[in-house]
Amino acid sequence: MLLLECPYCGVMADETELAPGGEAHIARRGPEASEEEFAAYLFERKNPRGVHFERWRHAAGCGKWFHAARDTVTLEVFATYPAQTLAPPEEVLAAIRSKRPGWEGWR
Repeated sequence: MLLLECPYCGVMADETELAPGGEAHIARRGPEASEEEFAAYLFERKNPRGVHFERWRHAAGCGKWFHAARDTVTLEVFATYPAQTLAPPEEVLAAIRSKRPGWEGWR
């Protein structure tokens, strides 16, 4: 079972209390985008085996969106942090590197 701590209210929530929001740190495209850009935004996503950055909403709690860094194979959660963060904080990247020596980075 996946457990994530909401960085806003501090509740440790299981996946039944959360709503997935897809890949984190992607450029959102709106009406000004070309058809190709909008199609890429909708359909082209990373689906890595290993470390991944995702958006989640604490649906059955405070209702706020947040980001999570986790391993898609082991479900190990490295950190959660506010959704307003444009890139993973350095302390999150350092936590991943400490547990995954040789990890290349988030981009």
